[in-house]
Amino acid sequence: MNIQYRKLTKEDLNTFIEMRIIQLREEGGKEDIDIRPALYDYYKRHMSDGTFVSWIAVDDDKIIGTSGMSFVEKPPYFSCPSGRIGILSSMFTDKAYRRKGIAKELLSRVVNEAKEYGCGSVQITASDMGVLLYSNFGFMKNGKFMQYKL
Repeated sequence: MNIQYRKLTKEDLNTFIEMRIIQLREEGGKEDIDIRPALYDYYKRHMSDGTFVSWIAVDDDKIIGTSGMSFVEKPPYFSCPSGRIGILSSMFTDKAYRRKGIAKELLSRVVNEAKEYGCGSVQITASDMGVLLYSNFGFMKNGKFMQYKL
């Protein structure tokens, strides 16, 4: 096992999207439409304008772990005076590579991206599988969302 971490590129998008679909299936999503074109469009546009970033884990040229952070801006509020928020998504690790610290490493990298972007917090709607990872990292429940204060 020779795991390397790098940022997602446009050339990786088809594999990244397939892994996103596997993730959505595992989380119980009802696959009643083909969302591949919409996902491709979203990632391509937001990677280009800098409002989406992803770190991936690769083992011998095979993507085995993904992460994603979308940057949004809301009117400032007391706990987030910049109004900039990171929305965490696409946290997924291939079943054969789980419980090896890969998700934690990917999470650290995208949280750092949010910090560099000037976000005041990071939010996620966590799956049952992800709650322990995010709680151990320092995320706190906030209604339906979990939030990590930067």
